[in-house]
Amino acid sequence: MKNLKLHVSLENFFVEVGSLILFTQNVGRQFLSSPFEYRELVKQGYYIGNKTLPLVAITAFIMGMVLTLQSRPVMLDFGAVTLLPGMVSVSIVREIGPVITALLCAGKISSGIAAELGAMKVTEQLDAMEVSGTKPLNFVVATRVIATTFLVPILVFIADALGILGSFVSINMYEGTSFVLFISQAFDSLEFYDIIPSTIKTFFFGFFIGLIGSYKGYNTGQGTEAVGMSANSAVVTASLVVFLIDLIAVQLSNLIYGV
Repeated sequence: MKNLKLHVSLENFFVEVGSLILFTQNVGRQFLSSPFEYRELVKQGYYIGNKTLPLVAITAFIMGMVLTLQSRPVMLDFGAVTLLPGMVSVSIVREIGPVITALLCAGKISSGIAAELGAMKVTEQLDAMEVSGTKPLNFVVATRVIATTFLVPILVFIADALGILGSFVSINMYEGTSFVLFISQAFDSLEFYDIIPSTIKTFFFGFFIGLIGSYKGYNTGQGTEAVGMSANSAVVTASLVVFLIDLIAVQLSNLIYGV
């Protein structure tokens, strides 16, 4: 019985992966097909960015403060408080900023897209688009995937900046440090190795966050309960994919830069 359940689980897993790959191929074709929905792209970009920015900004600022407050006693014991701005900036830019922001986007954006498309699927709006000659994959899916692909890196950049600002505020709770000196110490520790890989992987974060949310919503079952299940599944799957992409990116970076 256990072997049978394992076999069924593995079969469902590979069927899901295969369906996602085919869905990705179909969406990829829409990027090059005409007409391209520029207005819908701008609309989705504004909507997604406007709804997500406050959450990302507040979280990043607090994250920078907390990281500094937690690290300061340890650095103080080793007499290396002057290295604190550089340590925090490297930690935020290389890993914490991109991953935490991507996870927030997975919870906020991916679930929202899945719920929206799931509701459209249940109410047969997607079917109506096909009947009227409008391509749902082009108008509904491709625009959202492209929007998230380019918006997540922007949100990560803002989160990094606010996280470093939060670190500056946290340091000034204990000792007076000029902003210019803090920024100088923070950026002296950053190298291209810290910035380039972390920036590249954010585009993959954004692409898969939008893609998985769209896939789950586009393939929602019947009934309102299925919409909630699709949104929940999108969050879980997108979060796992973010960690998987981050692991692959770190390994590739270490191989390329010989670390």
